[in-house]
Amino acid sequence: MHIKRFDDAEPYTAPNHFACHGLRLQGFEEGGPTNQWVGLSQFLPAGGAGPDSTPFEKVYVVLEGEMTVIVDGEQTTLRKYDSCTIPAGEVRKIENRRNTVCTMLVVIPYPPEA
Repeated sequence: MHIKRFDDAEPYTAPNHFACHGLRLQGFEEGGPTNQWVGLSQFLPAGGAGPDSTPFEKVYVVLEGEMTVIVDGEQTTLRKYDSCTIPAGEVRKIENRRNTVCTMLVVIPYPPEA
């Protein structure tokens, strides 16, 4: 078992994200997971990411607040405990359109070069 306390989570900067503070909860460390990493993203009002895509799928789980996910012009709002999978190569944009912070759990496989 590998335990990492929240107080020990290291911040990271995600490409093409804005008004966002990311913390790595698990991954990229000795004894941690071997096939994916887990981040906690905190988006300020008007924060978000994209539009862009990655060569691997990712899972978003909203823990607090709301996040609007836009794919091919279709908008879907995720609320507390809602989740979605973004397939590899799918272009998405996410926007926090509320006046409160949106906190999301993000699960992503390691990139091939990791």
